[in-house]
Amino acid sequence: MPFQVGSIVEGMVTSIASFGAFVQLPEGKTGLVHISEVADHYVEDIKQYLKEKDKVKVKIISIDSKGKISLSLKQAGTRLKKASRPIEIDWEAEKREKTKNLSFEDRMMKFLRDSDEKQQQLKKSQESKRGGGFRRGDY
Repeated sequence: MPFQVGSIVEGMVTSIASFGAFVQLPEGKTGLVHISEVADHYVEDIKQYLKEKDKVKVKIISIDSKGKISLSLKQAGTRLKKASRPIEIDWEAEKREKTKNLSFEDRMMKFLRDSDEKQQQLKKSQESKRGGGFRRGDY
């Protein structure tokens, strides 16, 4: 059964790109829901609305001469909710709490110790990137 522009069909999201989602339609055909056709409002990140293997109802809005199928969720009346984001964890809060009660001198000593450690790590990192080839006295 060939698809007709304007018909509403059910499909499954097969992959997601920054510009839209690919939906597999019946008979194995695949169409694209452009990010502008996901919701009635601006969608910055499509992954907040869709994920792979979601079943969705889409409207076929166009089929070009090459057989590319353009789809729309919002024209099909599909209302998607924005997925809730995970709770942000402030990993530095515990460190701040520990240093809150330190005197200025103790804070300065801690800063110098941390700074020296970071400098040591940076030097080791740069030395390993240089490749360790021949040096003047090695041959």
